[in-house]
Amino acid sequence: MKTLIKDATIVNEGLKFKGSVLIGEDKIEKIFSKLFPVDFDFRGVEVIEAEGLLLIPGVIDDQVHFREPGLTHKGEIATESRAAVAGGVTTYMEMPNTNPQSVTQEELQKKYDRAALVSPANFSFYMGATNDNLEEVLKTDPATVCGIKVFMGSSTGNMLVDDEKTLAEIFRNAPTLVATHCEDEATIQKNSEIARQRYGENVPISRHCHIRSDEACYISSSKAVNLASKFNTRLHVLHLSSAKEMELFTPGKVTEKSITAEVCVHHLWFDERDYITHGTRIKWNPSVKCESDKEALWEALLDDRLDVIATDHAPHTIEEKNNTYFKAPSGGPLVQHSLVAMLEMSKKGFIPVEKVIQKMCHAPADLFTIDRRGYIREGYFADLVLVDPNKSWVVAPENILYKCGWSPFEGTEFSHQVVKTFVNGRLTFKNGRITDNVFGSRVGFLR
Repeated sequence: MKTLIKDATIVNEGLKFKGSVLIGEDKIEKIFSKLFPVDFDFRGVEVIEAEGLLLIPGVIDDQVHFREPGLTHKGEIATESRAAVAGGVTTYMEMPNTNPQSVTQEELQKKYDRAALVSPANFSFYMGATNDNLEEVLKTDPATVCGIKVFMGSSTGNMLVDDEKTLAEIFRNAPTLVATHCEDEATIQKNSEIARQRYGENVPISRHCHIRSDEACYISSSKAVNLASKFNTRLHVLHLSSAKEMELFTPGKVTEKSITAEVCVHHLWFDERDYITHGTRIKWNPSVKCESDKEALWEALLDDRLDVIATDHAPHTIEEKNNTYFKAPSGGPLVQHSLVAMLEMSKKGFIPVEKVIQKMCHAPADLFTIDRRGYIREGYFADLVLVDPNKSWVVAPENILYKCGWSPFEGTEFSHQVVKTFVNGRLTFKNGRITDNVFGSRVGFLR
């Protein structure tokens, strides 16, 4: 049976118009952008009346941490991908700092095998780099793996890549896109020691943005950009957080850039004033910084120096987060609430809704050259989301799907709600419920 999403307000490719979409099997068969034809044959077609609803492409989140294997008390591929589709995220790209780490082709493949069995969303996984796994990194297949992740700042285990020779070899020889976490470790350690001398172990969380400072970010980001420029590397710099870093990037279309940039929802939503009320719940690396940094990120997002919006979804238990500064881990769960948070910012006048869709759906597809996703186009995979723009709701424990059970948005009222999510043409989420035994696919890349 085919599915017809009828009379929705479609937001796609910079346009907002009333139309209908016919889904045949796993792909979009027909788009009706004008009046619906009176002679349409409805036999064998399930009709979803979508008057008053927004229809958008599925969100593509290019940076998540789903914690499996080894850290499954925080989250699992199954639980976090369920939260993703509930939030309108139909494709995710997951990071390698699990236990064991995805730093060999064998361990990387295990993640793909696991996701195929349990993930309702489409998936890809980064190959992780270390100081001593260059040979494994260079085996990465650019047609089937989203990219190579390089931590140029502290991470779990041995994933900090600080050997200059290794960095140069990765940037010179990488077979596919290199994605970097950029914070200078020496600067962070210096600032941490200064804070310890002043406060002991009871460092206020408000000092986080001074310890993981804009200087630490800029030193590392500029180094990555310089390496990419030297070796003509396809570089994507993740979760940028400071005004100073914005001078490293240029406006323009993603398809015309070799160096691109990501911003995360939390750096657009929060600033250092929010540490007072949220405490370690908004402790991320890189840190949430001051209001002027947030304003600079918004400016760069709107003029296309920042190319995509993602989450860096990284769940921890609330017991882990409710700790002293140095003991509380960095990261938080976001993938269920990223789309509605950005639509809320659109409603408040920060960003046009068409731009939200560009940054969360179109641009990630273009940046990673994903095969037939990220747009509402005939012949593309039917990854689609229906959103009610007039259905207010409050984030609360009973509607949070993350395994960790909490959200930095708890108590926030959103005016938009995801009501249906289709992954590869299949209705995966409907009115608060996940469809069981419906799974996503491994994403392909046109490289």
